[in-house]
Amino acid sequence: MRVLRGLGRLWLVPVVLAAWEAATRAAEDNFFPPPTAIAVRMHEMWLSGPPERLWLTDAAVENIPTSVGRLFAGWLIAGVIGIALGLMLGRSPVLSRFLDPLIEFGRAIPPPALLPFFLALFAAGAQMQIATIVFGIIWPILLNAGDGARHVDRQHLETSRVFGFSRSQRLLRVILPSAMPKIFAGLRLSLSLALILMVISELVGSTNGIGFQLLDAQRSFDLPGVWGTIVVLGVLGYVLNSAFLAAERRLLSWHRAAKQTI
Repeated sequence: MRVLRGLGRLWLVPVVLAAWEAATRAAEDNFFPPPTAIAVRMHEMWLSGPPERLWLTDAAVENIPTSVGRLFAGWLIAGVIGIALGLMLGRSPVLSRFLDPLIEFGRAIPPPALLPFFLALFAAGAQMQIATIVFGIIWPILLNAGDGARHVDRQHLETSRVFGFSRSQRLLRVILPSAMPKIFAGLRLSLSLALILMVISELVGSTNGIGFQLLDAQRSFDLPGVWGTIVVLGVLGYVLNSAFLAAERRLLSWHRAAKQTI
């Protein structure tokens, strides 16, 4: 039944594809190839490999894991730093007052503007790309973690003091669980931003990755290849978001159950 409901929500996809096909064939514009041409080129670039490799081509095996590895490395580093710093800022008004101007200044800087700086600091390669991702996505994690830690129920904190919880016990058993919904909201937003910055960072000084393949197709005037790579990025983003939502539902099931009992 759930599968049928899921399929029912996808009825618009073939309608859009049919309209896109008709419009692009009527326009005959080389910059906007029809979906059928994009699908053929996408199959050649990414999905025409041997069956034992799940039909992935050499380009797919070389570039997709590399890009996903950079994405997750930057996301995990930003998550650890952002959550830790956010919890400290949320529970310390003095620290928050001193660091808030720096945080507001940092989050206002467009991450692509710092690509030359990271390129000079780390040279071209994975370190530069991961640094770009970390800088661009840490802000929603930090701000959401701080907001979650700042608005912990006072009764919960008072109860923990009555039971003699130490500072670390209050952090792990009261503050962190209470801030988890906000933290997950920041992590989900940062995951989509990480995908964008992964592509942007791979357009500069990279020799592999999905972003590099996109740039290579553009330089070769392979427009179906450009669109096919964009579709691959869209599918990757959809899969990552769906996997994150599934993990969030499982890990925060206690939170929904607690809200229902109130």
